Amino acid sequence: MTIRERKEKMELANLSTFACCAVNSKGRLNPISECKVRTSFERDIDRIVHSKTFRRLMHKTQVFLKPEGDHYRTRMTHTLEVSRIAKTIAAALNLNVDLTEAIAMGHDLGHTPFGHAGERVLDEIMPEGFHHNWQSLRVVDRLENNGEGLNVTHEVRNGIFCHTGEQDPYTLEGQIVKISDRVAYINHDIDDALRGKIIYPTDIPINISQCLGFTHGQRINTLVVDIIENSQGEDRIKQSEKIGNMMLELREFMFENVYRSPIAKGEESKAQRMIEMIFQYYQEHPDEMPEDFQYIRKEEGTNRAICDYISGMTDNYAVQVYSKLFIPESWGVK
Repeated sequence: MTIRERKEKMELANLSTFACCAVNSKGRLNPISECKVRTSFERDIDRIVHSKTFRRLMHKTQVFLKPEGDHYRTRMTHTLEVSRIAKTIAAALNLNVDLTEAIAMGHDLGHTPFGHAGERVLDEIMPEGFHHNWQSLRVVDRLENNGEGLNVTHEVRNGIFCHTGEQDPYTLEGQIVKISDRVAYINHDIDDALRGKIIYPTDIPINISQCLGFTHGQRINTLVVDIIENSQGEDRIKQSEKIGNMMLELREFMFENVYRSPIAKGEESKAQRMIEMIFQYYQEHPDEMPEDFQYIRKEEGTNRAICDYISGMTDNYAVQVYSKLFIPESWGVK
């Protein structure tokens, strides 16, 4: 018996009947030989974490564009926080922690530079629209690994695609990531907004603080414990009505006071204009795109290739490309 087979046997014996065990996976789009050591979901974690797209998340905006300071969240730190929250819930419910981690690590791979500001621009430009969950799935299916994709399991693909929107993942592990994403971003965005003096502690409605907690840690603990207690023995992941309504009220507070704040979003129009101009430039000069995207251009069209190229850029790289294309270089005799 291989190490992988022993792990799979332990999952079947020990995990909840509601868990998705690796041995019961629906498999991959392209079948591959099994690993002697790692389960299929462990391999998915490794494939995602070792990808170039994952590494670029460290230089992509979460909410605040070009913040001054090292302690503001990036898309990478958001992903890690989602993973930790989700794994805590999965372990407490005796579900598959490896599947949960794989989905969490991959859920935001398709995010654009400059956060949702970049996403909105591409959504307006592309005739079929643009949504980061669609793009995240495209990264693992098509774009990574020199066009071969990461070939992750169907369960991970479904969890990535359904982590936002009306459709829920069909695994409980995927449902955990979906709710953990919201728990993470609401709370760490409060933390960043407080650090940036966009809001102050007393701005948060007192009824929310009294219910969920007055600190970052208290709020997350309240939400996580509530999810665990209300999902025990259930075939879906859920919150209590009271805590769920409080989290929705807190989310509405954040949209009103942070996500739409002119202080936090004052530079977004500049970032969006940059992306628009880069897109237009490559429409007129598609041959100048990197070779990595020329095969997409030939197979799926110029706009699709440009969209894939831009959506994969980090914030800094987008600025560099814009500067190279539109800002005159200095010159002189040395």
